[in-house]
Amino acid sequence: MGVTVGVSQVLIIDEQPLTRLGLRVLLENESDFRVCGEAHDMVGAIQQLHANPPHVVIADLGLNGSACGLDVIQRLHAADAHLPILVYSMLDDLHYVERSLAAGAIGFCSKRESPAVVLSAVRQVVAGNLALSEGLTSHLLSRAINGRRPGLDSGVQMLSNRELEVFALIGRGLKTTEIARTLNVSVKTIETHRLRIREKLALSDSAKLAFTAVRWVHEQQEPPPADIPLPPTMKPSA
Repeated sequence: MGVTVGVSQVLIIDEQPLTRLGLRVLLENESDFRVCGEAHDMVGAIQQLHANPPHVVIADLGLNGSACGLDVIQRLHAADAHLPILVYSMLDDLHYVERSLAAGAIGFCSKRESPAVVLSAVRQVVAGNLALSEGLTSHLLSRAINGRRPGLDSGVQMLSNRELEVFALIGRGLKTTEIARTLNVSVKTIETHRLRIREKLALSDSAKLAFTAVRWVHEQQEPPPADIPLPPTMKPSA
């Protein structure tokens, strides 16, 4: 059975079956979308990309396996530089938004958004447009104009994608065993990441690592001004 003209094929990449189901139901209730594949890790994503080439990808940043979602985005973008990718994640700190765009995504939508905003964001990236809320755009522009702090921010930039993921989870108060369980890797692997993070950020002990991570996460999650509305491209349809 062929694909109807004007219908966008969507590949969903998310480790949570319930999230994938929710997105599938949301999208397929619309006449202009059809879900052509699902994946929960890097291997599945690449397989689906070749087996059922999509018009657009919706990808989370927290995935099963050794690779994080940013690595998956880089791989997908390398395989097809013209493939629109929308990141759909709870990890909506500014560093994640920046790295997602640098990896090849053209949109970022928080899982906290309403279904109407999610659909609007998907349609924007399908059209080849950047899909960011005005709050995120404002913060990114502010960082670009005002520059970054020469210390911590430059150090965080040196972290690998996985190290950034671990650093952010430390900042959210998770212990080593909890991070290992969250990322589906061994405790030893997380301990190695913690050591490398400390080296890159010049932190002498675990207490300073925890303090620095908590402070960084707090700064990244500073909410945009409440009186700034969403731009027309991100507002739900009437």
